[in-house]
Amino acid sequence: MHLMKTIIMKRRALALAGIGALALAACGTGPGESGGSGASDGDSAAQSPASDRTEVGALSPRIVLAHDGGVTTLDSADGSELGSAELEGYVRLNPAGDGRHVAVSASDAITMYDTGLLAQGHGDHFHYYVQDPVLTDLSVAAPHPGHVVPHDGRTALFADGTGDITVIDPAALAEGELDVVEETATDDPHHGVAVPLTGGGMLLTQGTEDARSTVQVLDAEGEVTAQTDDCPGVHGEAAAQPTESGDVISLGCENGSVVYRDGAFHKVAIEGDYQRSGNQKGHEDSPIVLADHKVDPEPAGGIERPTEIALIDTRDATQQIVDLGAEYWFRSLDRGPNGEALVLTTDGELNILDPETGEMLHEVPVVGEWTEPDQWQEAAPMMAVADGTAFVVDPEAQKLVMVDVASGEIYREMDLPVIPHEIQVTTGTASGEYEIAPGSDGEHESAASDAGGEDHEGHDHEGEDHEGHDH
Repeated sequence: MHLMKTIIMKRRALALAGIGALALAACGTGPGESGGSGASDGDSAAQSPASDRTEVGALSPRIVLAHDGGVTTLDSADGSELGSAELEGYVRLNPAGDGRHVAVSASDAITMYDTGLLAQGHGDHFHYYVQDPVLTDLSVAAPHPGHVVPHDGRTALFADGTGDITVIDPAALAEGELDVVEETATDDPHHGVAVPLTGGGMLLTQGTEDARSTVQVLDAEGEVTAQTDDCPGVHGEAAAQPTESGDVISLGCENGSVVYRDGAFHKVAIEGDYQRSGNQKGHEDSPIVLADHKVDPEPAGGIERPTEIALIDTRDATQQIVDLGAEYWFRSLDRGPNGEALVLTTDGELNILDPETGEMLHEVPVVGEWTEPDQWQEAAPMMAVADGTAFVVDPEAQKLVMVDVASGEIYREMDLPVIPHEIQVTTGTASGEYEIAPGSDGEHESAASDAGGEDHEGHDHEGEDHEGHDH
């Protein structure tokens, strides 16, 4: 079996090169703004003095928007602009894994953006604080930055240009440290992905710029324990409900998805020779993975605009195909707090489905009719889910609509100050839910309700699985 050399570096805190490529300005507008010295001395922009923080009764989720020129953060309670950062180049966003920071990919680096939400345990209860958002100096050099995947308390950053994989402990970000716990690399650079596994192992792809079809699982010592070469065009990944044996990961291929479960790979059977599910969304409490469903290897104009989705059952490597009757694109997919499958379609509707049965639970008109752009970098309707809410963006109208996933009801709308092409929402906790003090009476009310005074149903857990980008 192939043996990959893996370098383990426990508890190493440093700021890696890459921030020099980013043009920074106006990162936050208040006392939470910091000068941005290196993290090696613990005096980083990621950590503002306690005096700059304001204690609050509850946290309102913060909406981070990537747009031409940088990122902007809004308060979900009233749409007010809390801060911004100017960045050169095309900006992409991913969850960093702690529920507070967003991993910003731009200019051959991945840099941590602190959204300023803090939930701190104190004995048998929690305290909540807010501070100004700021682009920190915690950065990893990543030529052609690719997938960022949080899983099992660690976050893997993949550089497509080099094949380098950097694994960090996201919990250290709150202390102003970039704690690199592992570094390794694939055999050759390619558009790939890595997933930290429970117990210290890693799942990763192997390939080249021309072709990629191999997925490997390594143990903590870097030895290959499972491998499949039957995943041509491997792209995108999603973690599903684990089994007693450990992690369950689904990956998209061009001949049907492949599922890693119980220490081995299992191929999902398809009709015909071609079926691509390069964008997948999982939920840690659901064995079902939501995926796109493309069946044309040579679509007209080079872009297939599917109307069908796949609901992949990782328990037996089967899938159910559901036709939504309208097109969607790679930024259309997400999961609800109870594993609901969410798909935003070009007829302007947010479709909320039961993942086990494929039954439609809610069809919510949220935006006007739209068409997938010819270039994936262009802005078009998209969404993110956090705290039980689907945050749906209509860039053309510069509007955002907030939908309660459980009821399918729209409970807030707001104007946007920018035309965004990507969105992330943070809640202050890695799970995406608000922590409840042990022994407390009843559930903690939702932040949206606390902040906005609206009668909105309480929000449950919303996992932060990575979106596979198919472009």
